[in-house]
Amino acid sequence: MDNQIETDLLTDSEERIKNKIKTDDLNVFYGNFQALKNINLKIKPNTVMAFIGPSGCGKSTLLRTFNRMNDYIEDFRIEGKILIDNKDIYDKSTNIELLRKQVGMVFQKPNPFPKSIYENVVYGLKIQGINDKHFLEERAVKSLQQVVLWDEVKDSLKKNAYALSGGQQQRLCIARTLAVEPSVILMDEPTSALDPISTSKIEDLIFELKEKYTIVIVTHNMQQAARISDHTAFFYLGEVIESGKTEQIFTSPKNMRTENYISGHFG
Repeated sequence: MDNQIETDLLTDSEERIKNKIKTDDLNVFYGNFQALKNINLKIKPNTVMAFIGPSGCGKSTLLRTFNRMNDYIEDFRIEGKILIDNKDIYDKSTNIELLRKQVGMVFQKPNPFPKSIYENVVYGLKIQGINDKHFLEERAVKSLQQVVLWDEVKDSLKKNAYALSGGQQQRLCIARTLAVEPSVILMDEPTSALDPISTSKIEDLIFELKEKYTIVIVTHNMQQAARISDHTAFFYLGEVIESGKTEQIFTSPKNMRTENYISGHFG
């Protein structure tokens, strides 16, 4: 019996290491409309997972379930499970504030607050009740350095964040996310509103961040998905048609619908 318990513990530990996020037979509904159908995905730690597919196929819906942002939508409900670090995040015992600290979100358009650059970065820490000035300053510097923005703003931290360019604002929003030290970063088309140079900087940043974080990104840009992701899932009409290593998905997809989408024949 003891051996069985040890085996179970080992399996649980291995599962936690193997999969940062896992969905089991996940179905999502908005009222009578079923937005996601039987989603079974595994996302490994310290990797980039890209969600691709036509508009309205469920990519962003799934992304938002990972930090329970859909909870705000009327008539939203789920069936099945979403496990992060092997814990069911829709269990009644889940502390949603702690979940959103662990699972950060970067949106399609940069959304800095109408505050100074510095206040933007430390905002999440302050609402957690952290007011130690030295700690806040250290975390602000570290986060801005992580997104390669520190050298550009170190002499203007009191300036309004709206004075920054679009690309700088998006990196600032990522710094704000990093400041609370999440383990997962969700990105919903984070470069779609940016110019090519800013897009390249964000992509370089994503590549570096996966050393410390697990990143899930929704993108309509096939080239971007191919460049930055380790794994890709193709969505169509609320289903995951195919998922696997990005190279395999883009060079030898197993499903004809995946191939048609990637080659531009629909979507």
